[in-house]
Amino acid sequence: MSTITAILDPHADGSLHLPLPAELRHRRVRVEATLEAADEAEAIPTLATPEMLRQRKEALAALRALGGMKDVIPDPAVWQREQREDRPLPGRE
Repeated sequence: MSTITAILDPHADGSLHLPLPAELRHRRVRVEATLEAADEAEAIPTLATPEMLRQRKEALAALRALGGMKDVIPDPAVWQREQREDRPLPGRE
């Protein structure tokens, strides 16, 4: 038996999705739930912190310093057109 404590954000349809531990993912699960509003202080922040933003900028700068993929894909727009497989759309034959 596993006890899970989680603060979940409801989806637009009003449902909650609970992530399961790996050992319970392929079997039936009994759930007992107590629902109560969470204090905002308990909520997990969804916005990036200044530290997270700094790390992201540093990572992107490091990728740029490496030269990106210009030697592999010199023109991304042309590459995308070559990769794309168009399909007929309904009503547009």
